[in-house]
Amino acid sequence: MNIEVWSDYMCPFCYIGKRRLEQVLQQFPHRNEVQLTFKSFELNPGAVRDSGKTINEELSAKYGVSLQEAQAMNDRMNENARSAGLDYNIHAMVPTNSLDAHRLTLWAQTQGKMLELSERLFQAVFIEGKHTGDHEVLVALATEVGLDQKEAAAILASDRFTNEVRADEAEGAELGVQGVPFFVFDRKFAVSGAQPEEVFHDALQKAWDERSPFTMISGSSSKQDAGGICTDEGCELPGREG
Repeated sequence: MNIEVWSDYMCPFCYIGKRRLEQVLQQFPHRNEVQLTFKSFELNPGAVRDSGKTINEELSAKYGVSLQEAQAMNDRMNENARSAGLDYNIHAMVPTNSLDAHRLTLWAQTQGKMLELSERLFQAVFIEGKHTGDHEVLVALATEVGLDQKEAAAILASDRFTNEVRADEAEGAELGVQGVPFFVFDRKFAVSGAQPEEVFHDALQKAWDERSPFTMISGSSSKQDAGGICTDEGCELPGREG
């Protein structure tokens, strides 16, 4: 079975959804026959590499709310992440352009290190507050997971894998991906958002049993229990109006 995941490193729900899926996969009896592939999606392709703003300042400007309200939104996101076993420190997150991180991930895929680099990048962004738009930081992270330092630097200094990022995004658009995370199971079923674990379990089991347009696997009808999702307009916590 192939599970494709459209996500962005600037999307807090993407790491949460990733972890929830992984937790379900650990208990899935056929987990050794499941291949996980990460696909590129940029929530803000026009984002600058160095905005000089904190994540709270970015949210305040985006939503037209006070800094205190933006901080409260991120406090709720930290709490949401803990439900997936992730110790977010989202207030330290460095807003940046994610294209280079996606390019490096697609190169890592050719080296058999996509999963390792994806995990390391998410951890760097949401837990460690690292600047993943900075090439030196990206090279260091790539080296940590066993990728060649000089080749990683050369990739980043070029425009290599940009076309592959655009191809992922175009493919996602054709499939109807408008927000992330977005999980596609064997091109038969799809899950949108960081849904509860039971939704991922349902999708896994149904895709395995079916073994093509996909069928959407919905979460709870309750807004409070709905899966969080990020679009280019922002990230909405379950139960938040507006």
